[in-house]
Amino acid sequence: MNYEVEQKFRLADAAALEGRLATMNAPLGPAVAQVDRYFAHPGRDFAATDEALRIRSVGEMNWVTYKGPKIDAATKTRRELELPIEAGKTGAERFGELLEALGFRPVTAVRKQRRKAIVRWHDRECEVVLDDVEGVGQFCEIEFSADESELATARQALATLARELALSEVERRSYLEMLLGR
Repeated sequence: MNYEVEQKFRLADAAALEGRLATMNAPLGPAVAQVDRYFAHPGRDFAATDEALRIRSVGEMNWVTYKGPKIDAATKTRRELELPIEAGKTGAERFGELLEALGFRPVTAVRKQRRKAIVRWHDRECEVVLDDVEGVGQFCEIEFSADESELATARQALATLARELALSEVERRSYLEMLLGR
């Protein structure tokens, strides 16, 4: 079973983060627009169960993603299942129609500009992203992928990388929660 071991940090100085990543030989790539359309389950409250279902669109590419409940109190470690769906605007819309036909209902869309760096840290590869989220602000996310036997190691690597990048203002809420809480 694959897990994402992730932590999000509110950013006060994106340029400082970019500089630290550059010194680690991990420059941020160009900004990519992402739109995440979230759906509510017809039979259970995802907010109460700490789950999420979304369709992510990046350019012409689309994915459906299920995120399970967080399994620890410090990071956002959770099971994640992500599958590609038909490309193009029509592909995302048709999959949304399928979900609605099954009783799911649209909640809202999270729109962001994302810049990504790949960092090699503690013999592991991870993603460090800089997100500029409409209506919410700028954040950095650090994410490792791990199977169940590697969770403790991935969490430790995340914590030390966050210190190295001088990230300290942890944000446990999802962008969706922040948008809905405004």
